[in-house]
Order: sequence, then structure tokens, then C-alpha cells
Amino acid sequence: MEVDSRVLEKLGDRQEKEGSLPEILEFYRALLRIQVEARAAISTAQPGLTKTKVSVQIRKGIPLLKWDALSADWPTFQNLFQAAIAAIDEHTTSECESLRKVAADTALLEEATRIWYEGSSLSPWAGSHGIDEELLAAAIHCAIKPFLTSKAESLIGLVPQKQWRREYCPICGGKPDFAYLDKERGSRWLVCSRCDSEWLFQRLGCPYCGNNDPEAQAYFASEDDLYRLYTCQSCKTYLKAIDLRHTESEVLLPLERVLTVDMDRQGQEQGYRGGWAGTAPDEQ
Repeated sequence: MEVDSRVLEKLGDRQEKEGSLPEILEFYRALLRIQVEARAAISTAQPGLTKTKVSVQIRKGIPLLKWDALSADWPTFQNLFQAAIAAIDEHTTSECESLRKVAADTALLEEATRIWYEGSSLSPWAGSHGIDEELLAAAIHCAIKPFLTSKAESLIGLVPQKQWRREYCPICGGKPDFAYLDKERGSRWLVCSRCDSEWLFQRLGCPYCGNNDPEAQAYFASEDDLYRLYTCQSCKTYLKAIDLRHTESEVLLPLERVLTVDMDRQGQEQGYRGGWAGTAPDEQ
């Protein structure tokens, strides 16, 4: 909550200074406002996880927040989904009518959300209902994030970081979409694309396919060495990162995802794709 509030404050300062925000930042701010307002009414209570159960799940590579443990308030989720549709409609040229039909049917919405959360492809389901898969995933992500982040904040302290080091989030099973090198040792931490949890990962190796062949791994650094674009030749994916050893100013990681959108373009132009679609492998 504190980080999100700081992001909104920083965006407000930038708007005041520059007169307006780029459309992508306006869109991001609209979605973030929806999530911040929702967080206040969402319970942060932990699922029923004993120390023994946590230890077993971590050892087996099973994320702590399974679908059945999420316990989403579906009327609230439905309202958030509808708010996300309104923001998408306002800030993009996308056709959202099919999404509104899903929003009006709680059973359909819950089914689509479960498929998305468990990492199965949404394509067959979206296709059978005449819905754009990317739009559906974006709306679900916006609506579910307040639930995920509230749970993640109470659970991440239970994770023994040195024991995890997997390619997916120890809390919700999401893939990373950002990373950072910490100030102390330059250790690499991954940031979950879904719940914003952070977990320690090795410096060498792909956070998507697990390949650790030095010949297949590379990174491109910005001129000031602040940013890195990690690439993997094995699965042709990229991951954006920031090196905190090269900055003294405040860094808000969720905001950095959007501020570095040009790095996404660079990665895609070089033939790579973002590797964060999907969740954990079958052992979930």
C-alpha cells in the first residue's frame, strides 16, 4: 500500500511538472487507483498454513497461495473487473463489449480467472466465448492483484529465500517480469508479475526456462549501467532489471515496469519476447 501510494504521488508530481502524462502512464495510474482503493477493504489474513506445511510446500516447489486458498470476495472482484474494463475502454481503442458479458456472469468470470491463475492457456476458453485473450488477461490481472498483494505481504516472510530460487513466485506461482540487483552484494532478485513478491535468484541463468549455459545467457546494459536487459538464447526471452548499486534516489519497482517500456520494445526488436506469461510448472 505504501509503495502504491508513493507511485501515485510520484506520478502526480510528474504531471504537475510536465503538464500531462504519457498515455501509458495515465492508463497505468487509472488501473493503480482502482487497486489502491480496493486494498483497504480486502482482508490480509493468512491462509491456514502451518510452519510444517510451508516447509513441505517450499521443499516441493509448490507456491504457498494455491487457488483454493485465495478466498477472493467475488462480488468485490466483479466490481474490480468492471472498473478495469472501464479503464481499458477509456485509455485504449480496444473493443470491450465481450468483456462486459463476462463481467455480468459471476460463474463465467470465476471460471476464466481460475484458468488464468492456474497457468493454463486462456486461448481455448476466450476463443469459445468470442473474447480477446489479452484483454481478458489484463482485466483479470487488474482485478485480482489487490487480493494477491494483500496475501503476499503477509506470506513472503515465511519463505526461506535461500531454499527457493526457482523460476516462479513462491507465493502465487507467477513468473517474474522485472528484476533488480541489490545494493549490498549485487544479488539478483526477481519480482513477480502478479503479486509483486520478490525472491532471490542466481546471477547466472534464465528465470524462465532455467538454462544456465553461459553461452546462452547475455545482458545488455544502459550507458549509465543502471538498467539491464537479460536475454536467453535457449527460450528467446528477455527480462528487464535495474541495478540498485548505481542509484541513490528512490526506486519504486512497480513504476519501473512502466518507465522502462522502451526496453520491452528493444527486446522485441531483437527477436525476444517477455517470458512472464503463464505460471509455475506441473508441480504446482
